Amino acid sequence: MADIASLFILAAGAAHEAGVVHEAGAAHGVEPSALGLGPGAWVALSMAVLLGIALYLKVPRAFAAGLDKGIAEIKRQLDEAKALRTEAEALRQEYADKIASAEQESAAMIEHARHEAEVIVAKAAADTVDLIARREKMASDRIAAAELAAVQELRAKTAEVAATAAGTLIKAKHDASADKALVDQAIAGF
Repeated sequence: MADIASLFILAAGAAHEAGVVHEAGAAHGVEPSALGLGPGAWVALSMAVLLGIALYLKVPRAFAAGLDKGIAEIKRQLDEAKALRTEAEALRQEYADKIASAEQESAAMIEHARHEAEVIVAKAAADTVDLIARREKMASDRIAAAELAAVQELRAKTAEVAATAAGTLIKAKHDASADKALVDQAIAGF
């Protein structure tokens, strides 16, 4: 209320000044006035009334409340943006960790695959050496069996030929007197 009273005092002072100017300017021409107030006084009075009504209706508080509400909304949006940024950085870090982990896992898998391939190649080489050794032994055994069979067959043929030749010789050279001498010799050997 003290503000309204000071505004009225200012308005009255402005009206008084307008009257002084009006009297000094009377030589120049006539200025319109209403209720004894000149145009400047009416402007000052209307401004004082407007400000008084604004203060009475608490317009500055509503204006300040609107500004405070806007500030609070901007602050809320900034806080939300900070939270989103923090969340985005955490998500980026999580994916960076996942990528690093995936790279380590892939390197480990590649190393494991190389090791398994080396083991398989070494086993295949050992199996090949064993297979070659078995096949060589089997071939050697077959060759030895074939040689033995050939030797036995040759011995059998030789024995058969020798027996046939001996039979032919015995028939040709052996007579009854030679048989009797052989039988006597065999009996004496007992």
